[in-house]
Amino acid sequence: MTPDIDIRLIRSDKRRYMPLMLLGDESEPMVVRYLDRGDLWVGFADEVPVAVCVATDEGHGVTEVKNLAVRPDFQRRGIGRRMLAHVESLNAGRIVTLGTGETPSTLRFYKSCGYRYSHRVPDFFTDNYPEPIIEEGVELKDMVYLSKHCAVSIHYSNGENQNNHNQTL
Repeated sequence: MTPDIDIRLIRSDKRRYMPLMLLGDESEPMVVRYLDRGDLWVGFADEVPVAVCVATDEGHGVTEVKNLAVRPDFQRRGIGRRMLAHVESLNAGRIVTLGTGETPSTLRFYKSCGYRYSHRVPDFFTDNYPEPIIEEGVELKDMVYLSKHCAVSIHYSNGENQNNHNQTL
């Protein structure tokens, strides 16, 4: 069961959520590189922060999710999916992209959310992180980029019968 989550945009003192962000990106210096220019969304359950999502505007109609993390004791309850859907809803008509390692469960999760392979950056993790990162028995080497075009929903009413319809372009 998905708990009630209140998703809030954090504009100041973003670093107070660093422990959560380090669940999604193990390197504090890497997080700091994108945190100030990104929007930080925090999911709260009963006023307790349990999830984060940092997204940046990369220009040319592209938003990049730089960090998505859920506290371990709240994982597998749909919270990560809700956080991602929230960012997608704010980026209708844009492409949302994200980079991740080749962790099998992570790739399955993003695929189930509609993300598809875009490209890879060879040796990203080995070149940018001081220690090897091993997840699910896989040493992360390349950054795999996935992307999704977030459709625009138009809500309109029919002048004759005032019925509401959704149309995806």
